[in-house]
Amino acid sequence: MEVTERIAALRASMDERGIDAYIVPTADYHQSEYVGAHFMARVFLTGFTGSAGTAVVTKKGAYLWTDGRYFLQAARELQGTGIELMKSGEEGVPELDEFLEKELGEGAVIGFDGRTVGIKQGKEYEKIAKKKNGAIKYQEDLMDEIWESRPALSAEPAFSLPLCHAGESTASKLERIRRKMEEQQANALLLTGLDDIGWMLNVRGRDVEYFPLLLSYAIVKMDGVELYVDANKLDSDMKKRFTEDCIQVYDYNSIYERTKKFTKEERVWLDENQVNYALFRNLPSEVSVVISENPLILMKAMKNDVEVDNIRTAHIKDGVAHTKFMYWLKKNIGKMPISELGASEKLEELRREQGDFISPSFGPICAYKEHAAIVHYSSTPETNVELKPEGLFLTDTGGNYYQGSTDITRTVVLGPITEEERAHFTTVVCSMLNLADVVFLHGVTGMNLDYAAREPFWRQHLNYNHGTGHGVGYLGNIHELPQRFMWKFPASGSVPALEKNMVITDEPGIYIENSHGIRIENELLVCEDEKNEYGQFMRFEHLTFVPIDLDAINPELMTEKEKTLLNAYHKQVYEKISPYLDEEEREWLKEYTRSCK
Repeated sequence: MEVTERIAALRASMDERGIDAYIVPTADYHQSEYVGAHFMARVFLTGFTGSAGTAVVTKKGAYLWTDGRYFLQAARELQGTGIELMKSGEEGVPELDEFLEKELGEGAVIGFDGRTVGIKQGKEYEKIAKKKNGAIKYQEDLMDEIWESRPALSAEPAFSLPLCHAGESTASKLERIRRKMEEQQANALLLTGLDDIGWMLNVRGRDVEYFPLLLSYAIVKMDGVELYVDANKLDSDMKKRFTEDCIQVYDYNSIYERTKKFTKEERVWLDENQVNYALFRNLPSEVSVVISENPLILMKAMKNDVEVDNIRTAHIKDGVAHTKFMYWLKKNIGKMPISELGASEKLEELRREQGDFISPSFGPICAYKEHAAIVHYSSTPETNVELKPEGLFLTDTGGNYYQGSTDITRTVVLGPITEEERAHFTTVVCSMLNLADVVFLHGVTGMNLDYAAREPFWRQHLNYNHGTGHGVGYLGNIHELPQRFMWKFPASGSVPALEKNMVITDEPGIYIENSHGIRIENELLVCEDEKNEYGQFMRFEHLTFVPIDLDAINPELMTEKEKTLLNAYHKQVYEKISPYLDEEEREWLKEYTRSCK
């Protein structure tokens, strides 16, 4: 079935139910950023494979909203489908809500699967329908009707994260959570975030490709926990541990009937950025509701000391694998066939050799030359190209190890490059190092510090159309809230102060359409620095240790401070990684971490 046929089939289902506009977001029932195969309805409908986007089908048209990371990719993948690309944030492009309000007529009905839409967005659709004297229909999954070969929900088994990796017991976490519930005078906390539940229970799953997450819901009460999950995924040891912690297991989908049974004596705490609209509307009207960010988000982001030690270990493993990959690439380019996909497979192979490797931590981005200008490019058999001894090759990849998750980007010179590419590469490197070097007072947020990364770009009237950095979960979401580097106020959620033991990426880049893309990414650990009469000062520690390709650096464009920062970083790379390399690799690393003068 072609995309045009799928849209026609959806319109037929809409007509049967009197729906004027049907919305298909990129979402599962948990408002996850990345979703399992069963939930890729927007991909099925539109053919656009990026990780973020919302499709809208009306009686006359079909539209897709996505952000700047995916403009080039979406334009390519939507060709010939009749779907109009709506570039979010671009001048003259209405946002989805604005579009619906303008396009829909009197008495219009807006349809969507309420399980895949968050509370805030669901309320906005309500308001729009009310202005039109229309209605919303949120209880039917029309995509399920037209998606005949829809993948089933994952049935993969869960696995426990032992204390040597988790660093804190479930009982201790529940005690902390309940203290927060008491502060809110709540006696029930409704959780739907997969990484939150996995963190709380010290359990991980295999229900989302690349992300070790378990499809589940939970209700934390003052005397126990209700866990809604496919019990077949749990082993006997897990069930025993759950019993000891007063955790009762119920069928995954039964949460929807359960939420209808809350009583007026209960005060339910929920996070409207995570809980879906259908669950929210199932709550009886007499139930008292506390709407606030759930407390696990900040707890989870502030890693404990055991997690931090493990994360450092994971990054050494990853640094060894990626350094070996750079050596292999430099030595073999032009001597043997290497494609984007082949290079990606080699890098994963080297990661698997490091021990305790679980899986890649997200879909790999391995992009040669102009492909790297597509921020979230993903090579496929159709787009795969052979690497040649010329130009730049960008890899944005990561690994899940039992010791933690990694996320690293390096851009490597494969042969002759232009002076513009060299200048851009140097700017990106200086940007990354400048941000990593800042010292700041406690209370500062990532919005305060983003300028340290963008200043080298803005001085040249350049910019990049994505955030500078995101939090990283411990075997959870690779994009973890709430910490982030960004210069614009977020559309949802908060940007809190950077706290000790938060992990955050530092990944500036530059993207020149049809020419090249460059990004350099390290993960940083937030650390306490000196404390004096002015307060607690903070700093960053590099977690990522992989050489930055000196073949692309123009030292004449760097200040003495920037050279000092690069040399100090490369000294650490050599000290930490060289012991794990063979003699030839060690000599190569010595050359590629030499002093930049």
